[in-house]
Amino acid sequence: MLRDPFAHASLTFCHLTLNFIQFLGGLLQSRSALAAENLFLRKQLVLYQERQVRPRRATDAIRLTMVLVARLFDWKEALISIRPETFIGWHRQGFKLFWRWKSRQIGRPRISKDLRQLILAMARDNPSWGQERIAAELLIKIGIQVSPRTIRKYLPEDSNSYRRHTVPTQRWMTFVRNHAKTMLACDFFVSVTARFRVVYVFIIMEVGTRRIVHSNVTSHPTAAWTLQQFREAIDNEQDYRFVIHDRDKIYSHDLDLAVRAMGVRILKIPFHSPRANCYCERLIGSLRRECLDFLIPINERHLRGILRDWKLHYNQGRPHSSLGPGLPAPGGGLPVPLDTQRHQIPTGYRVRAKPILGGLHHEYRLEKIAA
Repeated sequence: MLRDPFAHASLTFCHLTLNFIQFLGGLLQSRSALAAENLFLRKQLVLYQERQVRPRRATDAIRLTMVLVARLFDWKEALISIRPETFIGWHRQGFKLFWRWKSRQIGRPRISKDLRQLILAMARDNPSWGQERIAAELLIKIGIQVSPRTIRKYLPEDSNSYRRHTVPTQRWMTFVRNHAKTMLACDFFVSVTARFRVVYVFIIMEVGTRRIVHSNVTSHPTAAWTLQQFREAIDNEQDYRFVIHDRDKIYSHDLDLAVRAMGVRILKIPFHSPRANCYCERLIGSLRRECLDFLIPINERHLRGILRDWKLHYNQGRPHSSLGPGLPAPGGGLPVPLDTQRHQIPTGYRVRAKPILGGLHHEYRLEKIAA
């Protein structure tokens, strides 16, 4: 018995072809010749039955041929070496194989092996990345468009996928979206050093581009210190019209007046409504999940250096789904034009990974292979 499925299928097809040729040859014979040949073969089968000779096991080609030929005459009286139950079982098995072939899944072809390995490497080297982040990296940095659902099939089962929840406050969010290009959002959050000292981080971002405009660290935040951060972030080159912040006491009345003097209107969010400043809250959450949850700052200087490196990565190397996906401040030939060959790394190029923050994240770029 052949163990190779391809060889077995080829042999079965050859036997079926030979049987079909014999059937066509029988059609060319006269009815009297066919009746005589039929009687002659029946007499020989009777001799085998009298000697009780066990027939050889039927092959797949013989079974399929008998099932097909049985449609042309009353096969029940012609069964000699095979029981009717066995013959009906062959017919049912062929019917199952037919509908299995007819109901086969027809979808997108599997992506190439090297691309699957690249997806697994991205997921392994960047534990906090989800399917949308990997799809954005491939689209912007490599020029390969892969659906996030396709990437999800090849990710490990324990990979984390952070999903964005919709915000139910439509009216406020409609206003924010309409003025996002001229709007800033700011907020404070705390970080604990290796000596268990609480350090305050102040961050300002552009809502429209998701770009981090300014960030700084202090152990003792005051209204005067916060006002100085606004002065460093807001200049005459950018046409900012609104600033969103919460109702913390550090945003004093004098601070708001000084910011309004810069030509920017203050928008205070309602009490206990962090969703009104959801973009900045999301930024702080990303900063914690992707950076500070994995690093322990030693002091303010160390934390300031970490934020500086992560800010550069966030603005120039981290894709954002809400931007298309895209980058807040793209540079260096990004995004890469979409490759005409789907799911294939361009010929003559290889993917180079650049470690960020000591290998906590990686940025992927196409690099031409030297001749």
